[in-house]
Amino acid sequence: MSLTQTRRRFLATTGLAGAAALIRPPRALAAEGPPETTSVRLPKLLGVCVSPTYIAEDLLRTEGFTDIRYEEMESAGIVGAIGRGKVDFGLVYSPLVIPAIDAGEAVTVLGGIHVGCFELFVKEEGVRNVADLKGKSVGVQDWGSTTHVLVALMAAHVGLDPATDIHWVADPSVKPIEQFVEGKIDAVLAFPPQPQDLRARRIGHVIVNSALDRPWSQYFCCMLAGNRRYVQSHPVATKRVVRAILKATDLCATDPARVARRIVDGGFTPRYDYAAQALGELPYDKWREYDPEDTVRFYALRMHDVGFIRSSPQKIIADGTDWRFLNEVKRELKA
Repeated sequence: MSLTQTRRRFLATTGLAGAAALIRPPRALAAEGPPETTSVRLPKLLGVCVSPTYIAEDLLRTEGFTDIRYEEMESAGIVGAIGRGKVDFGLVYSPLVIPAIDAGEAVTVLGGIHVGCFELFVKEEGVRNVADLKGKSVGVQDWGSTTHVLVALMAAHVGLDPATDIHWVADPSVKPIEQFVEGKIDAVLAFPPQPQDLRARRIGHVIVNSALDRPWSQYFCCMLAGNRRYVQSHPVATKRVVRAILKATDLCATDPARVARRIVDGGFTPRYDYAAQALGELPYDKWREYDPEDTVRFYALRMHDVGFIRSSPQKIIADGTDWRFLNEVKRELKA
């Protein structure tokens, strides 16, 4: 099924009343003036967490975009693709975008989308918390990947030395989740729909659920980022992208079942039941309540402490964030 859908198809798949309210142009639209460009590129990849980008196309059209393209890529490559200008915007994991800002890549974080998308699974019944991972094997796709960084930060948070207390198993050719299922590693960090699949198959148990467990549940997991040059050159277009993505995020919160059907029909994830369950569990309704700058500061401080980045949290925030558009859209959508 093509990502491009007519307005009629969008209304049919998302619910007439809710979608009509979402796509109605805001009062501020005319006052903003036309966007500087009518072109925008977004990443296309398999997964559930980043569903707002999948269902934003019709909303982007109501914002004046006529050339909307989705570029296929792996999730690990999104931050680099944004920085290089291969795509203009994308949803990125907080701990993955911070090292890119530290390295001087042209990435600007624009807002938070949701919290709670990762869960740490273990096989051994005697392992009940992160401290019990000392001496255990943890599978990661590669060094510096999201899974590596997050588990390292969780280990450091409870007093472990990630470099010596964890046995890291990194093999880019094999998915860590497959190694976990086969019993070749002790622990794995899972992202939707992987947790839903593991629970259904009764494989392992969860020792950290980032939707529920502090401090991780208090900060954004996925955030919206844009190419710095695009953001600086096209502020009106950028605000319209932010508005469309946040409206799509609201739709994920209010009608997860219909969003799940759409992303399955679009080929972004194979199973409707897992997608609907994941979307229903993810806190997409927190973007108004949580402060995205707190998230950047939280992760940057911990990444600096364990040596993942050199810059201070203040420098990361100054060099790589811009909350103007988020604050304006918050005011508009509250009205």
